Amino acid sequence: MKRIICIAAVIFCITITHAQDAPAATVEKSVFNVQTGFLGLYANNEYGLSNHIALRTEVGLEPGFTIRPDDSEWSVLPMINLEPRYYYNIEKRAGKGRNVSGNAASFFTVSVRCNPDLVLYSTQEDAKMATFLGFVPKWGIRRNIGQSKFNYEAGIGIGYYTLLGNDKKYYDETEGVALDLHLRIGYRF
Repeated sequence: MKRIICIAAVIFCITITHAQDAPAATVEKSVFNVQTGFLGLYANNEYGLSNHIALRTEVGLEPGFTIRPDDSEWSVLPMINLEPRYYYNIEKRAGKGRNVSGNAASFFTVSVRCNPDLVLYSTQEDAKMATFLGFVPKWGIRRNIGQSKFNYEAGIGIGYYTLLGNDKKYYDETEGVALDLHLRIGYRF
């Protein structure tokens, strides 16, 4: 009986010691990233709020296109984005030995995006833009490229947008369905 208790105690101690050797994977406290995609240039920071949740703040420059029957134009517009991200599989990926540095995992988020009525450059003089405000629930992934600080990210979601301000009178639709699809490559500092 004493042998069984001793063996059980040794197994218990080994299990506890081994479990303490492998810390649980969590989101990082702060991750600064620059990214570019098919269209646009972005800088963002993710601040870890809990083991699985990070708050992402982002600013960027994006092109805007307007096509009319008689002419077309393109512009460069600023963008501001705020999104809490829930990284739901970061522990599972770390448990499989995958690289999860820089929050390289799959996530759910609700993107709150604003394009203010500020046109930085346009092919048309006195271009006017209404403030765009969008709310989009999204699913996405971020993965590291090898062991480097380079990463790629993809996300998709469908939500709601509205136009604000006096310049919305120039648009036929001032609210509707917003599709958010992003494919980006970036570098983490």
